[in-house]
Amino acid sequence: MIENQTIKPAQVIGPLGEPLTLADLPAPGTTRWVVRRKAEVVAAVNGGLLSIDEVCDRYSLSLEEFASWQRAVDRSGMPGLRVTRIQHYRDLYERQQRY
Repeated sequence: MIENQTIKPAQVIGPLGEPLTLADLPAPGTTRWVVRRKAEVVAAVNGGLLSIDEVCDRYSLSLEEFASWQRAVDRSGMPGLRVTRIQHYRDLYERQQRY
């Protein structure tokens, strides 16, 4: 992501390789977060479409929650965002760090 960027792109590459625009993002106020929606929001921030502050305000997220999504994507890709498997991927990442 480019820090202090004044010109925002019209679209970025989404998590599945498709073009992603503001209109394609989950609706503001979304409360049901499936893996694809989380990945789209992370891709939007990483591509500069939205800032972290804008995402936190738009979706009523804490900075820590959004940061955990970014870490999960960085470590394990989209499967790391699955709530039911979060401990599995966390353990896997920690084992990889030891060796």
